Amino acid sequence: MESQRQNVGILAMDIYFPPTCVQQEALEAFDGASKGKYTIGLGQDCMAFCTELEDVISMSLTVVTSLLQKYGVDPKQIGRLEVGSETVIDKSKSIKTWLMHIFEEYGNSDIEGVDSTNACYGGTAALFNCVNWVESSSWDGRYGLVVCTDSAVYAEGPARPTGGAAAIAMLIGPNAPLAFESKLRGTHMSHVYDFYKPNLASEYPVVDGKLSQTCYLMALDSCYKRFCAKYEKLEGKQFSILDADYVAFHSPYNKLVQKSFARLLFNDFLRDASSVEENAKEKFAPFASLSSDESYQNRDLEKVSQQLAKQLYDIKIQPSTLLPKQVGNMYTASIYAAFASIIYNKHKSLDGQRILMFSYGSGLASSLFSLKLHMGEHPFSLSNIADVLNISEKLESRHVFSPEKFVENMVLMEHRYGAKGFVTSKDRSLLSNGTFYLTEVDSMYRRFYAKKSGSEDAGETDVSCENGKLNAH
Repeated sequence: MESQRQNVGILAMDIYFPPTCVQQEALEAFDGASKGKYTIGLGQDCMAFCTELEDVISMSLTVVTSLLQKYGVDPKQIGRLEVGSETVIDKSKSIKTWLMHIFEEYGNSDIEGVDSTNACYGGTAALFNCVNWVESSSWDGRYGLVVCTDSAVYAEGPARPTGGAAAIAMLIGPNAPLAFESKLRGTHMSHVYDFYKPNLASEYPVVDGKLSQTCYLMALDSCYKRFCAKYEKLEGKQFSILDADYVAFHSPYNKLVQKSFARLLFNDFLRDASSVEENAKEKFAPFASLSSDESYQNRDLEKVSQQLAKQLYDIKIQPSTLLPKQVGNMYTASIYAAFASIIYNKHKSLDGQRILMFSYGSGLASSLFSLKLHMGEHPFSLSNIADVLNISEKLESRHVFSPEKFVENMVLMEHRYGAKGFVTSKDRSLLSNGTFYLTEVDSMYRRFYAKKSGSEDAGETDVSCENGKLNAH
């Protein structure tokens, strides 16, 4: 088994996001916001959202069944299933348990793992758990499976355009094309109230936007310093952002990603990294004596940093921004959507390259880690992962809602949150075949799902998930 545990990491990926979205430019006008506030100020283009037919469970069911089918993975070969989410459907029953019906149909109930929760970091915790399992003496030779699923919604106001929704599934095992550099990991955890959800009667968070941005940058600084120290100890040489071919950030909104990447360049200056050019040293010099707290609030430093980082940003960050800008903040799935965007955009030239990943979850939990990429072998190859992700076609096939329709949907979802005894719409025309959807929540709060498997007009056959079993009807 030891000899088989080489290059442990991500063998396969798939992503699902709702077919319904709203354009940020239209939302700006509808909200009476200044032109460019959402598109330039936040750096966002479009925002996906769930209608009454979809939630984190249905999206997870859809993406897991899709991954298993498209990569030809036998459900009996899954030995650990971990879910990361901050979208709480039930305070006791994990999302993972709903997914078990997929595997129980094949006689596989021997699957370890449950849900991990801490804001947007839960998916990373789930991923680390699965990778650590495969690398450990507990591994039984089967695959791990990680699901990151969230529906990010906000109350009416300035935070609402930073929502989004998606589910990502990742298959974990040895000899992976997306292999972890497991000893290169910097983590920072602390107690803050920057974003939290104390009101269990509401889906909406309490947000201190300014504090959250400061916490994000502070956590990035801490993680980067620790990552660099570990790299230098192991490799015997200095690390700088030039040693990462691409960087994927957790992306609440793109403007924060721009600031964060520029922050890494400033960190390299403070660490006296040899890669920092003389021109950059001269421009950073006036800010060298700032305390950390002062530097987070300094607009001049922010401006200079982004100007200096612009060329590198276009090379190392731009390929990661496709899904985050088009789908929005997907909470636990956000960083992995950025990662998937790099794979999709650059898969032909990624052999031997390193991707640096920064994961942040408010409250707070954060980690910086890296993966080394290899072309792989079919079906677990970079080219096949890009084909399965099929991002452009998925984006182009979406249905754009007007802001008015979006708000109507939000009001309905507010009423449905935590409710029981209702049946959802029979109109499933916007959903693609193979998509799971919510059909009913009964008087005992039990949730029922079905899978769209044919034309509405032709009289489709649905597969429902009831009491953990699949039933065709």
